[in-house]
Amino acid sequence: MTEALIQKLRTDSFFSLETTPGHAPTIDNIVQKIEELKLHKKVDAFSTTDNPLAKLKYSALFAALKLQNRFQKPVIATMSMRDRNKLALQSDLLGANDFGVRTILALTGDPAKISDQPNTKGCFEGDSTLLLDIIKCFNAGIDYAGKEFKIKPKKIYPFAVSNAYAKNPKTLQKKMRKKIEHGAVGVITQPVFDKENILRLLELFEEARGEFEGERAKSQLILGFFPITKLKTAQFLASHVPGINVPRVWIDELYKAHKDGEQKEFEVGFWLSKELFENIKAIHPKIHIMTANRFELADAILD
Repeated sequence: MTEALIQKLRTDSFFSLETTPGHAPTIDNIVQKIEELKLHKKVDAFSTTDNPLAKLKYSALFAALKLQNRFQKPVIATMSMRDRNKLALQSDLLGANDFGVRTILALTGDPAKISDQPNTKGCFEGDSTLLLDIIKCFNAGIDYAGKEFKIKPKKIYPFAVSNAYAKNPKTLQKKMRKKIEHGAVGVITQPVFDKENILRLLELFEEARGEFEGERAKSQLILGFFPITKLKTAQFLASHVPGINVPRVWIDELYKAHKDGEQKEFEVGFWLSKELFENIKAIHPKIHIMTANRFELADAILD
């Protein structure tokens, strides 16, 4: 199942859907909504987030296991460096490996100081490339200290993330190259919003990947897609989220629609988002869909 997913990523179209476990001891609401909308038949994989914005949520690894077992599709489980030292990272990887959760998204993580839990401290023994290196060791049959496992772990396939935009493109390319060098089979970008940005990212990634041979030369770029249906969302992303470029035309169109009411605002935002999704599919049909658990919106986009 996992190997088939990686093969599809490398040779065909690829659509993954992000899920965000909630502040609750269950993800049954997510499972039920996916089943109702039959989203498991429309995407190749799911992903689970790991305490985004340092806010307490249900475990990404347990969520991945539950989704994977229910829908028989690989789930890319996020693991944040913020919350684990090298010991905890490796222990979690071993447990996940036993249950077949073998696609892992390595993330440095948002700063602990913004957590909703009092006096939270981050671990940050390294950035996400440390986890990529640990996975490389596991795939060689040893732990990070070089001690051989009595039973070799099943192969793990690591993913990484990248900004979608930078004033200096070479800085962005340098970070892509670093993720590829450390073994990422796929690099997922933050959301893209225009054709020029898409083509530039593909160019930067191809140049970076071209420096490698073997498995690393097979790394794939996965474009992030986030549908915007509200003016305030577009303005917030444009003003406060680094690594994303929301074109002025999106904000202008949503502003005009906003004056005509929420329904018109939604319709314009959906039309812009749907058109963007179709453009990405035509250029590079490897897409990671992020809707903040607005699964009806994901369903409408995919239809």
